[in-house]
Amino acid sequence: MRKVFTLISLITLLHANAQMPLLKISANKRFFQTADGKPFFWLGDTGWLLFAKTTREEAIQYLDKRKEQEFNVIQVMVLHDVNIKNAYGDYALKNADVGLPNITPGNNFNDTVAYDYWDHAEFIIDEAAKRGIYMALVAVWGSNVKNGKVNMTNAEAYAKFLTTRFKNKNNIIWVDGGDIPGNEGMEVWKKIATTIKKYDNRHLMTFHPRGRYSSSEWFHNEPWLDFNMFQSGHKDYAQDTSSKEKNHYGEDNWRFINVDYNLKPARPTLDGEPSYENIPHGLHDSLEKRWTAADVRRYAYWSVFAGGAGFTYGENAIMQFHSIGEKGGSFGVNQDWKVTINAPGARQMQYLKKLILSSSYFDRVPAQELVVNNGEKYDKVIATKGKNYAMFYVYNGRELKVAMDKIGFKPSKATWYNPRNGEKMSIVFDKGRIADFDPPGDTKDGNDWVLILEK
Repeated sequence: MRKVFTLISLITLLHANAQMPLLKISANKRFFQTADGKPFFWLGDTGWLLFAKTTREEAIQYLDKRKEQEFNVIQVMVLHDVNIKNAYGDYALKNADVGLPNITPGNNFNDTVAYDYWDHAEFIIDEAAKRGIYMALVAVWGSNVKNGKVNMTNAEAYAKFLTTRFKNKNNIIWVDGGDIPGNEGMEVWKKIATTIKKYDNRHLMTFHPRGRYSSSEWFHNEPWLDFNMFQSGHKDYAQDTSSKEKNHYGEDNWRFINVDYNLKPARPTLDGEPSYENIPHGLHDSLEKRWTAADVRRYAYWSVFAGGAGFTYGENAIMQFHSIGEKGGSFGVNQDWKVTINAPGARQMQYLKKLILSSSYFDRVPAQELVVNNGEKYDKVIATKGKNYAMFYVYNGRELKVAMDKIGFKPSKATWYNPRNGEKMSIVFDKGRIADFDPPGDTKDGNDWVLILEK
């Protein structure tokens, strides 16, 4: 009977994974799509320590909630460090060597010897597939390369192991790097990337850089890079002054999009790590203000409307799967992940995804020329348009002036869209050459709205 049950379970699992279409780059090289040509809007979450910190039951709890909230990508570290072990005490590596994965025969969960770190990771990947979720796997976090614990030899062996183990999973996205500049250990990063692509050319790949950098800084013309990812980071305007940093964009994550969007060849780009909800400004001082759901929405709409192919959300307790009473939490974390899984920002991200998918997809372009009275910082309005629509994101409820004669069509319908709950409000509007639009409510930070004009 057990053999029959196992066979049925295996068939069910294979069937579930087979239903996940591979991801591809769209024909115009700006967006993602599924292999059958359907639009794919990347709505990611940073579940960095999912493989290491959660039990099977907890992983399912997390994936169920993120599916409910419409997330379709989870960014996770395969190896946070070379001494990593999972919630069951299973070490990922032998002798802390990435070239020596700690593999045991079998994968029976009820056999504590057979069920190892890699079986647990595979279990979570397969459970994600059942829920229509892709797993963006960061092979090894950057600090391990920076500290010399990963070299050209064991990097190649490890990358080959990873692809051999997971390349047949349709719901995989490969992520090289990990919070590090590409020129720190560049040859190792190239070795990992080229080795993965050598054994697996089915899946997309990018590079996760240090804060305030994009992968395009070092790798835009590399043949293994399919799309760009940047980390706009966790500093506010006043904090972004380090002389060691090249890009002083502050909170203006749309500026990274502007740079990447104008590079040749064209590649999709997205903010893979903005400021996390509930994390202190600048990360390291727990007494600093904390980033809120309103801030997260601003980063999301700013970057996507500027031309991003998606957006990755993050929350302080979730990204490290912190539990109250646990020792060793980072970045002033003071909440339990099983509570913050319902944080307001996490619940609200789905409204961006639904909005973007509600109109024609592959013709969407940045449209800043439509904003007549643009401003700086929180007064910035970001606009995007397609063949029959235009959208404008206003963060602080200020009045907006639109150049109606530059839209490319004659609008017949105007709507205010609420990013906090997805509700719409139809409005009467001036159809002259320059039209004024006044969002509902007071002029204050966080009273954000999207103006939608339709043909």
